[in-house]
Amino acid sequence: MIALLVVACEVAFWVLLAAGLALRYVARKPRLGAAVLLCEPLLEVVLLVVTAIDLRNGAQPDWKHGLAAVYIGFTVGLGHHTVKWVDARVAHRWFGGPPPVKPPKYGMARAAHEWRTAVRWILAAVVALGLLQAAVWYVGPGGGISSLQGWQQKMGWVIGINLIIAVGYTVFPKQVPKGAETDREPADR
Repeated sequence: MIALLVVACEVAFWVLLAAGLALRYVARKPRLGAAVLLCEPLLEVVLLVVTAIDLRNGAQPDWKHGLAAVYIGFTVGLGHHTVKWVDARVAHRWFGGPPPVKPPKYGMARAAHEWRTAVRWILAAVVALGLLQAAVWYVGPGGGISSLQGWQQKMGWVIGINLIIAVGYTVFPKQVPKGAETDREPADR
């Protein structure tokens, strides 16, 4: 049931996003569209409550409970940026908005962009780690928590990989190729 709820939350995320953007641009009701978009965190609250109830009712923790925690973490860390990213592209593509800002390609501006991206992913992983640890404590040591601990290890990998990428762009910044135009592209925010 938890795995289906995770899928339902993901589908509902995109449905709410589409509805919010349709209200904003097609119906020209930006406040109502924003109100619909603000309903998206309720999906994670429902998933969190249902997962906690499932564990409280004696369900054996498995990969589905870990997936729920990871989904919530990634929505917290990446959800807002995803909404802004989609909004900019929809506005430009179909409603005459300005072109989306491209990330910088070279130098320390690119490194700063990679650090902002890494921070979003690390936030997602840290939230997931916190939820997973809360589930471990909730279930207790005799409750078969190995699958939850496996998800914690995966979140450690997410943090490590993102740090390696950001440090790599900082220590070895990508240089502008000789003869290439150096359009100054603003960093994404």
